[in-house]
Amino acid sequence: MTILIIGLIIFLGAHTFVTMRESRSAAIERLGEQRYKGLFSLVAGIGLILIIWGFILYRRGGYIPVWDPPVWTRHVAILIMWFAFVMLAATHAKGGRIKGWLRHPMLNAVKTWAFAHLLANGDLGSIILFGSLLVWAGYDRFAVKRRGDIGAPRIDHFTRSDAIVLATGTIAWLAMILLHPWLIGVSVLY
Repeated sequence: MTILIIGLIIFLGAHTFVTMRESRSAAIERLGEQRYKGLFSLVAGIGLILIIWGFILYRRGGYIPVWDPPVWTRHVAILIMWFAFVMLAATHAKGGRIKGWLRHPMLNAVKTWAFAHLLANGDLGSIILFGSLLVWAGYDRFAVKRRGDIGAPRIDHFTRSDAIVLATGTIAWLAMILLHPWLIGVSVLY
């Protein structure tokens, strides 16, 4: 569990630093934009690797149960994950109503993904992992709002981009349902 927590501290610490605009600007000025981006990517990557490794070690050691989620929460989580995948697909879309409605689709995807997993998993490692990411995404959404970044512009009609976002999100969601046992080691279709 220690490696998981260290990974979360490093990964979320790097992402929290980005929200501290004055410190971030000073670091970019001191290092240069490319070096800053490289260092950020390296630190965040190390954190992500430690999170994955730490969670694998935690699972190998046996889950530490905190609560036993009802079976229906797993089914709801699968449905909620469709929304998370659509939001994730909207992140790099070239506009569209969905992206404009979400304003910050990546943050919304992370919050939705974390919430769905908290709903379906009642063990300590999952609560620490997904709870930390949910709290961080909530903090980052507040930080984005505080600095006046309204995000993607609103559009009053659906576009071709929205159709691509829905199709891409749905295909990725279906692929993850099928690949989850091999990638994560847990079947979502019990």
